[in-house]
Amino acid sequence: MNTNTEQNRKLAETLRSLSLEPSFQTVEPPVRKTRRLVLSSAMLALGVSAIAVAFFWPDIAPRLKTALQPQPAVTTPTDSKPGVPSTQAAPGTGSPIPFANSPRPASASQITGSGFVVAPRIVTVFSKYEGEIASVGVYVGDRVEAGQVIVGIDDVSTDFALEQAKADSDGAKLVLDGKILALKQADSSLQRNAALSAKSAVSIQTVEEAQTARDTALNAVDQARQSYAKAQLGVKIAQEHVDALTVRAPISGTVTRLDAHVGGRVLARVDSIKENESLLTITDTKSLVIDADVAETNIGELRPGLRGQAVLDGFPDKPFAIEILQLWPVASAEKGTITLRLALLDPPEGIMPNMAARIRISTIPAQQPGDTPQ
Repeated sequence: MNTNTEQNRKLAETLRSLSLEPSFQTVEPPVRKTRRLVLSSAMLALGVSAIAVAFFWPDIAPRLKTALQPQPAVTTPTDSKPGVPSTQAAPGTGSPIPFANSPRPASASQITGSGFVVAPRIVTVFSKYEGEIASVGVYVGDRVEAGQVIVGIDDVSTDFALEQAKADSDGAKLVLDGKILALKQADSSLQRNAALSAKSAVSIQTVEEAQTARDTALNAVDQARQSYAKAQLGVKIAQEHVDALTVRAPISGTVTRLDAHVGGRVLARVDSIKENESLLTITDTKSLVIDADVAETNIGELRPGLRGQAVLDGFPDKPFAIEILQLWPVASAEKGTITLRLALLDPPEGIMPNMAARIRISTIPAQQPGDTPQ
């Protein structure tokens, strides 16, 4: 009986040791004296730290500020090519921007614009005098030379005026010849009477009368000579009127517009301009230029002499070189552009005024032949 009881007790102890219930240990509370010591040490450490920070703050502040600032991320492309400047991302953006000492991007070295082919020398021809068109010697597209007869105008009254002026000139010439003959006679009479007066053959009064007759004849010759000069001027005016009815080309070029027709009547130049009735238009197609507009923000990069390339809409596969001749002195307030006048260097055949053009100007001056490379 006692043996069973002892075995049961041992079994109960074994089962208790295998139990999952936590065993609680009695934790004795810390000693109050130790807590006071730890608290005092902590307060002392905080005081020493505050004094050290206050003493060394001038040296610590700049370093702390630098440490707290975000550092810009440097983008290093793995496939970058030699000669391409590295880029740095701007704070707050995801796009890279060039360094301050990096070269200008390639796109900034070219300025683009658009415009039209222009003929600086273009002349609208009017008739100086009124008349009926008798002949037209040209057609649209014909090449004419300066001084070539292009239109003939008929006016019968001008022919009559010329004949009248010639007759008046001839009459004035006859009168002048008569006055000159009378002057010669008066001068001869004066000399004869003066010789006789020296021999006391005639009176002094006779000599004075001969002197007066000679002066009167001289005055008549002067008047006749002026009348003759006026008559000659009338002939020149009438002749100019007749000559002006034969209209000649003022410049060499191509006939680009023709309004004159045989049988039509034209007004004098003053009236024709008011009524906008011209005979034709001649354009010098051998001295064409391009007037193109570019953004006015590029004004600092532009100057005469810079070269580039132009492409015409009519010849898209035939680009050619251009050069800046002039910058317009006034910008366009409506479009925010400035106009360039460009010379055409070896343009394609068949180029015409008013053709649309697209231009590209290089802001890097072209190296002229003979220049030594730097």
